[in-house]
Amino acid sequence: MRFGGSEDPHYVFYPHNFIWHIPVNTDRPGLYIHVPFCLSKCGYCSFYSVSSTHLIPEFVQAVVNEMVFYKETFPSFDTIYLGGGTPSLLSVSQIDDILKAVHNNFNIDQHSEITMEVNPGDVSLEYYQQLRKLGINRLNIGIQSFDDAILKFLGRRHTAREATAAIDHARKAGFKNIGIDLIYGVFGQDIKRWAKTLQKALSFAPEHLSCYQLSLDKQTSLFKRYQQDSLPMPSEDQALDFFKTTSRTLTQADYIHYEVSNSARSDSLKSRHNMKYWRHVPYLGMGPAAHSFDGENRWWNTADVEAYLKTIDEGKKPVEKSENLTKEQLALEALFLGMRTKDGIDLEQYKTRYGSDLLMEKRQTINELIKNELVGLKDGRLYPTLAGMAVADSLALI
Repeated sequence: MRFGGSEDPHYVFYPHNFIWHIPVNTDRPGLYIHVPFCLSKCGYCSFYSVSSTHLIPEFVQAVVNEMVFYKETFPSFDTIYLGGGTPSLLSVSQIDDILKAVHNNFNIDQHSEITMEVNPGDVSLEYYQQLRKLGINRLNIGIQSFDDAILKFLGRRHTAREATAAIDHARKAGFKNIGIDLIYGVFGQDIKRWAKTLQKALSFAPEHLSCYQLSLDKQTSLFKRYQQDSLPMPSEDQALDFFKTTSRTLTQADYIHYEVSNSARSDSLKSRHNMKYWRHVPYLGMGPAAHSFDGENRWWNTADVEAYLKTIDEGKKPVEKSENLTKEQLALEALFLGMRTKDGIDLEQYKTRYGSDLLMEKRQTINELIKNELVGLKDGRLYPTLAGMAVADSLALI
């Protein structure tokens, strides 16, 4: 997972794809729908998916049925995110069925951010136009690179030319909120090559850019290739150079580097859905392997599409496991997530919510971090500096 209302609960169309520049209640839950189908598995991907599409019709019906289980406990949302896998393998009518069911079972705010991930090799101008008519108002395009050699190494299905065409078609279809995903730190990619990729991405003026350092799960085919061929991963210094080059390049282009891997052209164009994860806001995840969080409890669905379908067909929730988080666990998670963001943590809110006064309990450590220019303290907020964001995961250990 990418980490899981209006008064009128019926299906709503947003034909003009208007970007809402309004105050956003980030405490409202978000809805994530995991589409676990791919035509082929990318070498680096550790998200659950299957390299087959024959179960898509049954999956669509199962997701619709799963919604019924949660219509009372999660009555409303103001963000919807279709991720995967490859959601763009679904037909327009199948996406229509899912979104109609969402509106029929939940109250969806009329200003909701509705995001869909798309693969460049699957989409056409007509497909994009139909998505807009369904109410999709934000795209996340899995470009990863504009370099054919890098794309081939990563196991991507599309070419650099198809990547460019995917963005062009999205603009022609009228999308005004487009996010692009890119990967750096790939074998054979030096800083100069990466900088060229960034400049190419900026030439399209996307509203959002997600730039991730390649990390490899032991179960992925690319990890095995790195091991078998003794391919080096970037050193700490090289990784830091990639990170700083990314931040500097995007900041100079007037993007806000608001989370370790994410930048947006303005505050209103930050990923509202993903902000919920970083701010420890409840979310509901549906589909195989999807995770959910209600503020105290976390649960996740079975990571097996056939088992998922069978369980729902039996009228049961497809939950594999759940856990009740202690206040201490919640506090640590909130610290870990918050220190990945430019805004950091509101210390007073943190104290009220988790009963922990960080300044009093961790004053010496915080002073050391400030001295080493890894964090800052201003207006009651503890936040990471750029150097701190580069080592954000370790800041939670304060």
